[in-house]
Amino acid sequence: MSGDRITITGLRGFGFHGVYPEEKREGQEFVVDVTMTLDLRPAAASDDVADTVHYGEVADDVVAEIEQRPVDLIETLAARIADVVLARPLVGAVAVTVHKPSAPITVPFTDVSVTVERTREVR
Repeated sequence: MSGDRITITGLRGFGFHGVYPEEKREGQEFVVDVTMTLDLRPAAASDDVADTVHYGEVADDVVAEIEQRPVDLIETLAARIADVVLARPLVGAVAVTVHKPSAPITVPFTDVSVTVERTREVR
C-alpha cells in the first residue's frame, strides 16, 4: 500500500447524536476530519479524476452520515463514516476523527474527539 494520502479537514454537519435526550432533541454541530490512504500514482500520471478518489463526493457522503440516523456515541458515528469511505475501491485505509465541540461537559474545554483507523479487509 502506498503512503499517499488525501485529507479533508473540518467537514461540518448538524446532527442529533448523543447519549442525553436534549442532544437528540436539539442537535449540535459535528466536525469531521478524514484521511484516506491510496496510491495516487495513477492519478498523477493520467491527470484524470477517475484515477483517484473524488474528495468532493467523499465530503458529501461524510456530511450525509453526520446528518442522518442519530446514534448515542461519536465512536459509532466515526466507525460508520470510516465504512462509507472504505466502500470506495481505491481507498486502502482511512482515519476518521469526529469532533464534538459542544459536548455536554460542565467544565471549560475546547473540543472532544474520537479517531478511528480502519484498513480494507483482504478477502
